[in-house]
Amino acid sequence: MAKGKILIVDDDENICELLRLYLEKDGYETSIAHDGQQAISTFQSEAPDLILLDIMLPKLDGWQVCREIRKESRVPIIMLTAKGETFDKILGLELGADDYVSKPFDAKEVLARVKAVLRRTMSPEEGEGKKEVRYDKLIINLTNYELIVDGVQIDTPPKELMLIYHLASNPNRVYTRDQLLDEVWGFDYYGDSRTVDVHVKRLREKLEGVSDQWSLKTVWGVGYKFEVK
Repeated sequence: MAKGKILIVDDDENICELLRLYLEKDGYETSIAHDGQQAISTFQSEAPDLILLDIMLPKLDGWQVCREIRKESRVPIIMLTAKGETFDKILGLELGADDYVSKPFDAKEVLARVKAVLRRTMSPEEGEGKKEVRYDKLIINLTNYELIVDGVQIDTPPKELMLIYHLASNPNRVYTRDQLLDEVWGFDYYGDSRTVDVHVKRLREKLEGVSDQWSLKTVWGVGYKFEVK
């Protein structure tokens, strides 16, 4: 029985073939797309469990593909990028990617990342019951990926939801940015913590002033906490 279905998206046929061989040898099913439009149509027709997505693609680039897929699915996405700029990594994660691998890469490393991301993203359904925390005028449901603020469901990207769930599940505990990167994103982010600040800023815009019983606080010089009065 296959471990899962992986969609490989890259315009380099050699890279696709290398990844296909490694993944199928390890027990995964694979499908391949060589441009952005083909990636979206293959995703819609085959419903993969994870997508390996190159950024520099013909027709639609990886950023556009990621945006389109995130409109309808939380399927894990690992970006394949030849670019090393911090901005690209942050943008990928902001758009809802779960991890990234820089080229040139070792196929074994990609396989390890695939396993790690699938482990993280599948864990909420593995018999742990409903993952939900509730406070005054606030419900954070990680099972259904819902954020309900003052009775209204707010559209929230997966990583924002995971971040507020993590903080609210451990009220009044202070987390450093590096701890949050490790525990929420689940991989070493090469010491760049600005993505945490961006996510907190966006969460504040959704949560500011909703209740006087809790707040998302900055602990200057340390990190963040979900403060409950």
